[in-house]
Amino acid sequence: MKITFRKAAAPALLTLALLSSAAWAQDTTAPAAPAKKAGHAQKHEDFVEKRISDLHTQLKITDQQSTQWAAFADTMRDNAKKTDEALKDRSQKIATLNADDAMKSYAALAQMHADNMQKMVTAFTSLYGVLSDEQKQTADVVFRNQAEKKHHGGKHKGAAPAADAAAPAAK
Repeated sequence: MKITFRKAAAPALLTLALLSSAAWAQDTTAPAAPAKKAGHAQKHEDFVEKRISDLHTQLKITDQQSTQWAAFADTMRDNAKKTDEALKDRSQKIATLNADDAMKSYAALAQMHADNMQKMVTAFTSLYGVLSDEQKQTADVVFRNQAEKKHHGGKHKGAAPAADAAAPAAK
């Protein structure tokens, strides 16, 4: 029973991890280089940083928007870090959890994802409010395409759309 439960829970946890980072942002200044991480945590951090960089480029963030952008990027990074820590903690304990505790643990991860998304919404709303009309059109397309990829099983659920696909159609 434990093996079957783990096999069923693993894809759900992976999806949760990807969804937690499947959002957005970055500060234009390079952070100090942290000590190298291993495995999944480093790949996830790299993915988040690439997503942040791609969005910064696609949205053409200006210096005047840097405060809202930095808050948004920091929220994305913080959410990803907390999710990675929670997943690591759960993976270390899962072998000793009974089914009831495993379900509670998964529910706690799902709640954390919901809380993280609320933080992202707050940060993104502040950013969206200072975007130009052209930037808003681009953001609308980027995030609409992101939802489409998730809904229709895109190549990578958290992958940023290509820059040219994010540009609004010429009139």
